[in-house]
Amino acid sequence: MKHFTTFSLALLAAGLAEGARDPNHYNARPFHIDLESRVPRMLSLAKDTRIPETPIYPGLGSSAGIDTKVLNDLRHQWLTKFDWKKEQKEMNQFNHYLADIEGQTIHYIHEKSSEPNAIPLLLLHGWPGSFLEFVPVIESLTQTAKTSTGKTVSFDVIVPSLPGFAFSSSAPANWTTDDTAGVFNTLMTKILGYKTFAVHGTDWGAAPTYTLYANYTETVRAAHLVFLPVLPPTTSNVTLTPLEQFEQQRANEWATTGNGYFVEQSFQPNTIGLALQDSPVGQLSWIGEKMIVWSDPRAGTPPSVITHNEILRSVSLYYLTQSFLSSVFIYFQNPEDFRTTYTKADTDAPLLFSSFKYNVGFWPREFVAKVGNLVFYNNHDFGGHFPGLDNPPALIGDLREIGEYWK
Repeated sequence: MKHFTTFSLALLAAGLAEGARDPNHYNARPFHIDLESRVPRMLSLAKDTRIPETPIYPGLGSSAGIDTKVLNDLRHQWLTKFDWKKEQKEMNQFNHYLADIEGQTIHYIHEKSSEPNAIPLLLLHGWPGSFLEFVPVIESLTQTAKTSTGKTVSFDVIVPSLPGFAFSSSAPANWTTDDTAGVFNTLMTKILGYKTFAVHGTDWGAAPTYTLYANYTETVRAAHLVFLPVLPPTTSNVTLTPLEQFEQQRANEWATTGNGYFVEQSFQPNTIGLALQDSPVGQLSWIGEKMIVWSDPRAGTPPSVITHNEILRSVSLYYLTQSFLSSVFIYFQNPEDFRTTYTKADTDAPLLFSSFKYNVGFWPREFVAKVGNLVFYNNHDFGGHFPGLDNPPALIGDLREIGEYWK
């Protein structure tokens, strides 16, 4: 609250920069998470849901989807050990806000560095993620650190919820990730008052990230991605290292046997959305399987923080905010977002890219260079699709490299 009030008064005292709007125009206000009243019903439904104690078809393991034993173990932990009150308290340690932009209510976290020259950094999650993807990295990014060559760097960190996710309102019909990019540019420049900023994106968050990078060239002066809104190449004419060969094979496997959910959510989001909207165990199965399979199999061992508890609090957030149905509509509303052609953004802003071994998509350096002014490419042999949870230190280190190129 203190940061927001001080910043607002400073803007007003300065007469507001030319073209800026009074933040009050957007009804920007502090927000406190309070979902405890919904927890008993969630757990009651989870308890009453019947799951086979043993697999109907033994020996399949996870080859046909989530393993029956794993789902039962997750539910047992949900019912006996999971503490939403504790998780909610941790979430509320951050400064949360809501703002009304273009008819949408947008939720965001805004954590400021103590450094006056901190780089504003917008972090954009994907599906089935949320702002929780970045909880392990926020505090470290606000602290003063050094880049690889010793330059001082710190960030003001802003983590919004995509429209239709968590505490952001459901997007209207025909809403696109380009529309989301415009809303987030307004958030950064007209509500928070930053003249320029950097942006990071993963999964669906990569789409508005790239739109911001390519189309908002005056305000977006650096971008970091771990995913591209362009389909990964199934083959490439470049020489790959053993690590890259593994990543290429994994991406090919996702494209052939791992994207059934993608097809369903792209064409029948209402069917799967309504089927699971009020089913905690259904969401646990659907989301939990993705979080397990898309992560490094060493999940839960340092530096990974993807434990069963992490999965449970992510699924709980989806269920308690009643956002599962609205979240899957991002696939239906943006059928062309993951295009097949590589076109280069007309900007001189630096583009940084990080690859993680167990991600579901792999883009060699040469392909990333086709879409932007690539200045940094790093490949990690630990981590997967959720790097903020899979390998927080690696993501923090790579994001700090933005300071090498920031002007």
